[in-house]
Amino acid sequence: MKKLSLLLLASVFTLSIYSCRETTEERTEDSLEEVGEDIETTTEEAAYETEEAAENVESEIEAEVEGTDDLQ
Repeated sequence: MKKLSLLLLASVFTLSIYSCRETTEERTEDSLEEVGEDIETTTEEAAYETEEAAENVESEIEAEVEGTDDLQ
């Protein structure tokens, strides 16, 4: 009876460890995909904001240049 109990306990322990390993591998793959998507989204947002800031600076410079034409 002891051998049967130990065998059952060892089987349950082995299956639980194997199950956890598969779950961890799936989560790791999903996490990597999510991180990649987050990086792509953040990069696109940063590029858009940088472009807008550059356009604002350009329009401010043009306004300043047009304002100084009166001095000539």
